[in-house]
Amino acid sequence: MNASLALTTLVASILTVSSVFAAEPPAASIPSASTASPTQGFAAPAPSGPASTTPAPSPVSEGPAAQAGDAGGAAAPPEEAMRPKLEFSEIWAYLMEGEEAFLDSSRPITDLGYFGAGLGISGNLVGVPPRAKLPAFEGRVHLVVQEVSNAALTHFCLSPDYPLRDALVADIVAASKDYDGVQIDFEAVSSRDRENFYAFLARLKIGLGEKALSVALPAYVKDPRDGFSYQRVAAIVDRIVVMAYDEHWSSSAPGPVASMDWCRRVSSYAAAKIGPEKLVMGLPFYGRAWADKSLSRAYKYSSLAKIIGDKGIGDIQRRDEIPYIEYAETVNVKVYFDDSASTVARLGLYLGASVRNVAFWRLGQEDSAVWASISVAAAPAPPDQGRIVQPDYSRPPYAQP
Repeated sequence: MNASLALTTLVASILTVSSVFAAEPPAASIPSASTASPTQGFAAPAPSGPASTTPAPSPVSEGPAAQAGDAGGAAAPPEEAMRPKLEFSEIWAYLMEGEEAFLDSSRPITDLGYFGAGLGISGNLVGVPPRAKLPAFEGRVHLVVQEVSNAALTHFCLSPDYPLRDALVADIVAASKDYDGVQIDFEAVSSRDRENFYAFLARLKIGLGEKALSVALPAYVKDPRDGFSYQRVAAIVDRIVVMAYDEHWSSSAPGPVASMDWCRRVSSYAAAKIGPEKLVMGLPFYGRAWADKSLSRAYKYSSLAKIIGDKGIGDIQRRDEIPYIEYAETVNVKVYFDDSASTVARLGLYLGASVRNVAFWRLGQEDSAVWASISVAAAPAPPDQGRIVQPDYSRPPYAQP
């Protein structure tokens, strides 16, 4: 899921944070892959004890962790210790291979998206992480296959005009042997390849059989002109993770990674198109920074001469005959990020909108106090709701070329 930013210390900063506090809901056990495997559907896990009174997050935290991995959190004040937790049927989290130390098996995580696999230059599957690197995790583990930037490679892998598609499907099915499911995160699918993408998913679902197939899709607030059809994808796969983040991005105007009003509109649209059983709302654990000046770039001599004059730089130094200068510059920085309080507020918004399943991007970036505020719902799902029901493969969309 492509949207992480490490926040660094800069010369001067203007910190803008919007944190809203929300109540939370009783702790439950994490489902075991052996007792709640995708062959049995995504049934909600059974409770393993009384409701927890673990302290809720403090309204003042250390902020988001950098992408490199600080995941600190603040202790909860006594007056908030008895708040109930926010309960969800499924709590997904994403983990990068090489960052296994960020996975704490005591966290209320039912499903783990394990990153590393992608498309090689010839369209083959590469970088599959060994499932054995997560021996202590008892929930479901999904192999994530990503391609986020190369539209040309994606086209050749999806088009039925080339032999790459069926070979890639076979590679993914084989790689999923030790996994509970597969998630596709293709973010460079052009509008001309939309139908090919749906057909690819249908073929992959046939190959996976009773293993879970999920897809990560962009966030929309209305029917996209050239985007994916949530309804078409939902007819094929078992879960759709809506990446409800990067409302503002590195080259946009400064703003929240996921504002509350935007999240409300995204979840409303997604629920109407996907349905509550298959919808998983994604949440960010990261922040973004914007500076009012970008100084790292190429300069014309005339531009440098102006800087030298404006700054009154009289000492032009040379190293091996090459001139260079040094000067100080004030850079104002605005940072939007999420702490435990704003994350809990967003979770409360989704819970109020009847969202059953959530996903966090990604482990190692969070204010760890958030985990004290959420738990896996104890009540089992109604019959056939959220379970994998094998489709009729002789009918569209599975019968497509």
